[in-house]
Amino acid sequence: MTYRCLLQMVLLLCFSTTALSMNYSLLRFQQRRSDMVCQKLLRQLPSTPQHCLEVRMDFQVPEEMKQAQQFQKEDAVLVIYEMLQQIFSILTRDFSSTGWSETVIEDLLVELQGQMVHLEPIQKEIMQRKNFTTGDMTIPHLKKYYINLGQYLKSMEYNSSAWTVVRAEMFKNFSFLKRLTGYLRD
Repeated sequence: MTYRCLLQMVLLLCFSTTALSMNYSLLRFQQRRSDMVCQKLLRQLPSTPQHCLEVRMDFQVPEEMKQAQQFQKEDAVLVIYEMLQQIFSILTRDFSSTGWSETVIEDLLVELQGQMVHLEPIQKEIMQRKNFTTGDMTIPHLKKYYINLGQYLKSMEYNSSAWTVVRAEMFKNFSFLKRLTGYLRD
């Protein structure tokens, strides 16, 4: 009896996970809410004086981020997922010189992780089907951009001015993520 009930629950869970993975409207709602939370958390991190922005460098922001580009929803999912992974990776580096609250950073990382968890089933499904066009060209550009951000932080020895510059870049990232989220429609 228990085995049969367990089997039914497993089947129901599998079905609901598959059904949810294809619900782009729900995904769009979750992403928008989470993006707003992340931006709110970023605003809670104190930034150092404006002169720090003078030490900014050209991180080679991908053209896709600069110009409004038409993305298929599948491409948008892949790009959003990649960006979230990269932002997560950047924020796990040494920020001790900034005076930033570890609690705020942890909350930000939890929120980013939650976004990735919501995206992961559909991201895997898209990758299995190879059902994308633009995303496979955009992702290498994004990786180079984030490598440049990481190298910048390292070359500046993770000082507070460097983190102020990266924080400003993160706001640009979330603005782009918001635009990408608009492509997630059923």
